[in-house]
Parts: sequence; structure tokens; C-alpha cells
Amino acid sequence: MNLACRTVAPESGCFDRDGFTYFRALLSLEEVGALRAAVAPLFQQGDRAGVRGLLQHCLAVAELAKSPALIEALSDLVGAKPFAVRGILFDKNPDANWRVSWHQDLAIAVRERADVPGFGSWSVKGGVVHTHAPVSVLERMLTVRIHLDDADESNGALQVLPDSHRSGKLDGSATERNIEAIQPVTCTTRAGDALVMRPLLLHASAPAVSPRHRRVIHIEYALDELPAPLQWFERI
Repeated sequence: MNLACRTVAPESGCFDRDGFTYFRALLSLEEVGALRAAVAPLFQQGDRAGVRGLLQHCLAVAELAKSPALIEALSDLVGAKPFAVRGILFDKNPDANWRVSWHQDLAIAVRERADVPGFGSWSVKGGVVHTHAPVSVLERMLTVRIHLDDADESNGALQVLPDSHRSGKLDGSATERNIEAIQPVTCTTRAGDALVMRPLLLHASAPAVSPRHRRVIHIEYALDELPAPLQWFERI
């Protein structure tokens, strides 16, 4: 996926304040079609966890993740050059139509477990070791959600609470206060659009009321290496 000759710019707004923005029409419809075809063999229909290890298993996604135009646009957004560290494929569809409650993305994927201060809540998902990272790591990460289908309220588009990412990790009470105080925003997107967000931004997803494909390529980026001996699982 070659974006080398393309200008990628965020939608007007304040990424630092709100914790999210969009790259509209990041991909053409032809490129979206090529990506759909590239990821189709990897997806097991009805698997709510999605397909993990996407950067390792799909060359087209790996090439997109490290595309110079995309990296430059993300660098302009955060003031430093990021690198991709994890890829996941989601497909909310009539056979897998789930709800995701309000939460922050606290877990990262690493190559193997190591007892390093600040990292905990260890687990294994899809054969990959995960751990909850400290705020100092999560604040220097961002997520790019590349949409392969249109998404709106009818098919379970992501909702976010603007500005909820600036208070670190939130416990249950703090999460509830944010839910009560902040008007949620539904992230309506067209196929080819990308949503860029901070992992600590509170977000949720309702079941689709009109179920159809809502395929999303979820790519996480970091600005720093992890403290040794920890290593990012899918660093490219």
C-alpha cells in the first residue's frame, strides 16, 4: 500500500485537547478493496477477539502501517516519529455483533513476560503475552483505526468521550464521572477513513441495530522502546 505521493492531514480540531481526530479518505476505495481481500483469509467469522498479530500475518497491513506518508502525518500530530507495535483486525457483523462498555486501552503486547516496575495484570491472548502498561508509556502511544466499511450508529460505530484521556488511568468511579459529565461523540466514518486516538481516551461500542460488516484495522503506535528486557511484540 503506497501512500508515498499522498498528503495526509488530520481533520481540523485539537487532537491534544480531544484525544482523537480523523484522517479522512486516507485510502481510496480501490485500496480499501485490496485490503479487504488481503485480510479476508485471516479472519475467522464470529471470532469476537478479532485477528491478532496482524502486522506479522498480513504484508499489506504492515506496509500500510509503516507508509512514509502516514508516519509523517502521525509525526506532525504528536511531534515525534512513531513506530507500529501491534495490529488487530475487527469485524462486527451479523454473526458477531457485540457490545463494548466504556474503557481505556491499558494492555500492550510484548514478546515475553519480565518483571519490570509499573507493568502488571499479565495475561495471554491468542498466544501473545499482554500486560497493563504504566501511564508514562500509554501517554506516548496512539492508535490508528482504518475503516474498511462505513461506520455509524446503525452498525456499532465507536463512541468516545472527548478530553477523557488527560487524567491518566481511571478507576470505576472516575469513569462514571466522565460518562455523566461528557457528551459522547459517535465516530462516523466512511470506508477509507482513519480514526486516530489516544489509548487512554474512554471509548465504547454498542451492538449494531442494522448488522452489517464493520471491518476495522486497528494499529497501535509507540514513540519509545520499552524498558529492558521488555520488547514490543510486533515492532516494525
